[in-house]
Amino acid sequence: MSYYGNSGVGGDMYSNPYGNDNNNNWYPNPAQQQQQQQQQHYQQYIEDYDEQEYDKTEEEIDEEMQRELAEDAPWKKIQQNTFTRWANEHLKLVNRRIEDLQIDFSDGLNLIALIEVLSHKKLPRYNKRTMFRSQKLENVSVALDFLENVEHIRLVNIDSSHLVDGKLKLILGLIWTLILHYSISMPMWEGEEQDPSKRGKNMTPKQKLLDWINSRMPPDLPISNFTTDWNDGRAIGALVDSCAPGLYPDWQNNEPQQKLNNAKEAMDLAEQYLGIPQLIKPEEMVNPQIDELSMMTYLSQYPNAKIAKNAPLKPTTNASRVRCYGKGIEPTGNVVDAPAKFFVETQNAGKGNLEVIVINPKGQIEPSHVEFNNDKNQTYTVTYTPTIEGNYK
Repeated sequence: MSYYGNSGVGGDMYSNPYGNDNNNNWYPNPAQQQQQQQQQHYQQYIEDYDEQEYDKTEEEIDEEMQRELAEDAPWKKIQQNTFTRWANEHLKLVNRRIEDLQIDFSDGLNLIALIEVLSHKKLPRYNKRTMFRSQKLENVSVALDFLENVEHIRLVNIDSSHLVDGKLKLILGLIWTLILHYSISMPMWEGEEQDPSKRGKNMTPKQKLLDWINSRMPPDLPISNFTTDWNDGRAIGALVDSCAPGLYPDWQNNEPQQKLNNAKEAMDLAEQYLGIPQLIKPEEMVNPQIDELSMMTYLSQYPNAKIAKNAPLKPTTNASRVRCYGKGIEPTGNVVDAPAKFFVETQNAGKGNLEVIVINPKGQIEPSHVEFNNDKNQTYTVTYTPTIEGNYK
């Protein structure tokens, strides 16, 4: 591009974007030009920023923006691979498959098929043969309109031309919207938090998934994110063994230095005996730049995992993995001579006999009633009546 000073040809048409210069003829400073482009990219990133990004501080947004500027960032390829695998897991139900997210949704047919599988609904009439661009645009519009007006999914900054023209960033954003809605937000997971006081009405999809995972993890292995906490392969081993007690009890002996082997063993067992496809690969999970959304997509399969009948479960009992929760064990809120109730979850502890002892402040045992709930999480309801004020054990 040529720039001209005020006394040169075209001086009335162009103004100097980098300020005034003593010379009438001037040229763009490459460093300033790059800075301006990055600022424009940042501004666009902020404009695209949506409530889907939940709970992020200004520093976290800035850090993510810097990652966004790196076009060859490994997390981008991981995300593209994961979203492609996720789509194919659903499309295989209708004998379809995509190879490239950027082009395989361009005629709208694969997108319509994917939405019909996810929603269990048929979309309105569309073009089954797409020879012209107008037909492709019409198909994609049918799909997007269905999502917004029938499924009531909020779509931001995307229209039919973006998919037809292969705008990868926006296509990834659309797929993530579908994952959030159909795989994380909408399902009521079996065994989801039973205590209403802890469930939270306004819990984000990220918080919902993180809360469920922590309810399955041993106390000495808390999970606070969907990236670095999974890099050594031990957390996924613990989760697999939690979903199928005895399937992978040896995860506790895994060395963090053997991270790839740790992740591979656990994920292979999950795929074979829990029916959980590897939407991410072990080498991607242990990558320090693992994509958060990809990890959430993969882990969202675990709440509804089903143990295969031929799963090689090893007998194991670990009392430290018994979990108690409920108002009856809270430090406040219980009243003398009024029944108090709490729950004991034994799923992660393996098979064994449960004995509950409630001790009052005088060191005496208070009578308690224990009832087995016969549910997936192997929970028991414990009821007792405090007789004196003070701390109970």
